[in-house]
Amino acid sequence: MAVTEHSAKYGDEPTTSTLHDDIQKGDIVVGVIAGEEVRQATEHEHDMSFFEAVKLYPTAVFWSFFFSLGIIMTAFDPQLLGNLYATPAFQRDFGYLYEGSYIVSAPWQTGLSMGSPIGQVVGAFCATYPMEWFGRKKTFGACVVLTASFIFIQFFARSLPILLVGELLGGLVLGTYATIAPTYASEVCPVALRGILTSYINLCFVIGQLIANGICKGTSTLNTHWAYSAPFASQWFWCLIILLGFPFAPESPWWLCRQGRLEDAEKSLRRLASERVDVKPTLAMIIETDRLELEMEAGSTYWDCFKAINRRRTEIAVGVYSIQVISGIYLVGYATYFFTLAGLDTSKAFDMSIGFLSLGFVGTIFSWVLLVRFGRRVIYNTGLAMLVILLLIIGILDCVPNYTNRPAIIWAQSSLMLIWNFCYDFSVGPVCFVILCEVSATKLRSKTVAVATAVQAFLGIIMTIAIPYLINPDQANARGKIGFFFGGLAGVALIWSYFRVPETRGRTYEELDLMFSRGVKTRAFKSYRLE
Repeated sequence: MAVTEHSAKYGDEPTTSTLHDDIQKGDIVVGVIAGEEVRQATEHEHDMSFFEAVKLYPTAVFWSFFFSLGIIMTAFDPQLLGNLYATPAFQRDFGYLYEGSYIVSAPWQTGLSMGSPIGQVVGAFCATYPMEWFGRKKTFGACVVLTASFIFIQFFARSLPILLVGELLGGLVLGTYATIAPTYASEVCPVALRGILTSYINLCFVIGQLIANGICKGTSTLNTHWAYSAPFASQWFWCLIILLGFPFAPESPWWLCRQGRLEDAEKSLRRLASERVDVKPTLAMIIETDRLELEMEAGSTYWDCFKAINRRRTEIAVGVYSIQVISGIYLVGYATYFFTLAGLDTSKAFDMSIGFLSLGFVGTIFSWVLLVRFGRRVIYNTGLAMLVILLLIIGILDCVPNYTNRPAIIWAQSSLMLIWNFCYDFSVGPVCFVILCEVSATKLRSKTVAVATAVQAFLGIIMTIAIPYLINPDQANARGKIGFFFGGLAGVALIWSYFRVPETRGRTYEELDLMFSRGVKTRAFKSYRLE
């Protein structure tokens, strides 16, 4: 494919012709790209600083943030349910009387909470097909319309069976956002921004959880159905915001290239960058990366994720996402309920849970500072080690026999949970999405993310079943001893992570393709040199 040469310095005025126009049809040789274009693009990807990238790609930042709004809805719904279990009006209308107070039974808690993890399993797999057929943009818009429709069932539900239907149907669509958002974010930004924009997905999870806690705290004192109907209705706000901005969103240039729509891909790249950026080298690099993966037989089906060329990449993606679950993230949804069971009154429990998530918000912002300065591997493993220690301490405190000081122990455990959430949200939470997007082959990214999401959600189903039985007073009543359970699992995960998670910071997708194909050892990724 013959491509005209031109200056690719970020600051030069772009030429008026498109790469599509530059290609002479008679000269097309499939898979051959001008090496100078790719070399220039790769060099500029490496040389660009974070702040320079923000100035040159402000619209890419904006649209990445926009597509991540779906994650806020994904996080809002399960967090909402966890809070409603501690809301008196919801307990009265949907629960039963137990030892003088109303509670929602563990089986129904499990059933209602199944909507999110089951939805992620089914939604993640189903989303990849329309994403490849119709593009990331159209798939996102259709899912938002469906979400807005299913909220009606939750809003008007006055019995557990109807609410269960609303949660399951809503969860099927919410699960798609966990695939769409990281895929889109990783495809519209340069290397310098990739870590921040993909880790922002974790911040959206925290924002969704934090907003759910705030709304539930504000409505929890109501004595009518509005104590839970109003929080359900608040989900329409995000649907409205997304649908208003949806018509103006650009499509992923990587998807357009794979459809052979090079002119549209170049137009999309121009919309994602400032006027000072010449996007032709970037487009050439996208085409070359796609050609390389075709040459390497990376494939584009779910089965290809498990072929020898991709098996290691899929293992890492699945592993880092699954560690979110086994290190205790599903406790976040039960934070308020956990605090009430630990002995705090409802008002203080809501205050503690809001503080819990606020520290998570700060932790995710802090991760951006770390991602600019340090590698993904060191942040991830260090944070995971801290989670192991904190969870084990929480479990040990619950074994203290001196019950005269029980209030002090409760506050100590609650405070450690706050620290745990801060550590999680500067390491395992956000860095997971960075690694997930960087280790997957570009042609298989949506499917690799879907497989990882499905496995993570399957483990989430197990935790959704187990946690109510572990912490409910009419069941195991484990309280803080649950720290032993998650601390032990996180310890095993830390050993796996140390030996299997490589350093991917500062590498283009083409470089990562080559390094994985050459079988570079995990601890050699950081220093490995490519000619």
